Amino acid sequence: MTVLVAPPLFWGGNAVVGRMAVGVVPPLTLNLLRWIVALLILLPFAWRACLAHKALLRQHLGFLCLTALLSVASYNALQYLALTTSSPLNTSLIGASTPVWILLTGFVLFRVPVGGLSVLGAALSLLGVGAILVRGDPGNLALLQFVPGDLYMLAGTFMWSLYTWLLLRRQTGLPGHVALAAQMFLGILFALPMAALELRYGGYAPVVWEWRTAGIIAYVGLFPSLLAYVCWQRAVAQAGAQLPVFFMNLAPIFTLLLSMLLLGEPPQGYHVVALALILLGIWLAQRQSARGAANAVSARDSG
Repeated sequence: MTVLVAPPLFWGGNAVVGRMAVGVVPPLTLNLLRWIVALLILLPFAWRACLAHKALLRQHLGFLCLTALLSVASYNALQYLALTTSSPLNTSLIGASTPVWILLTGFVLFRVPVGGLSVLGAALSLLGVGAILVRGDPGNLALLQFVPGDLYMLAGTFMWSLYTWLLLRRQTGLPGHVALAAQMFLGILFALPMAALELRYGGYAPVVWEWRTAGIIAYVGLFPSLLAYVCWQRAVAQAGAQLPVFFMNLAPIFTLLLSMLLLGEPPQGYHVVALALILLGIWLAQRQSARGAANAVSARDSG
């Protein structure tokens, strides 16, 4: 049970800690420092395997660069950038709609067929995201009044959806920890100029170096980056893919609880509506996926 609960807890905490970093560490700098810490922790366990697979790493260098840009350098940077103007709960709820964006990305870019339940699920989840974007007031839609952070998180969610499809459609043959270390290293190379431009032109105050800063960087570098990944792998190995995906939906709940405890930010009514719509939409989409898998097995057995 621990390996199932830990990833959404760590990811939910990442949104809250990212909000706590506002005014302490600039967002793109936080993303850079996060992955430097994570890579330094991972390298002692992965460097021998990286050397053993250097031929495969060279062969797939372009692909690894693209996936590192979409995930390490872009998605996480956009998430921390979003938290400068949006609440942790808003960003977590938008992030919770990722399965539906993956579904839509597959349909639009890769012509992956979508069933009726999936379409209904996508529509409900998009309504939930819309409720967040307009803060529960449809009048904001007519005025085109959106919080920039919500739009940043929406862009990050699309980046992650594209990243997921690229991983699904191309197998590199690299062990998981080797691919992760390579993506971290390449992502850091992309994140370095982003952080430099932020410090030069972003208008943010320099990093405030204190114990709180060290705690923030240590948390985001260790828990959502590495421990969540390790627990997720073990959860899938022990329980299969379906159950861990369901537990992913706990991340907004943990964000809600941690936001109230650590930031004193209570939820609004539209948060409840958005959460219900997003989770119902994901459940319907997963029902469609499970039904498709069952039909495939039935057809195979009858053949």
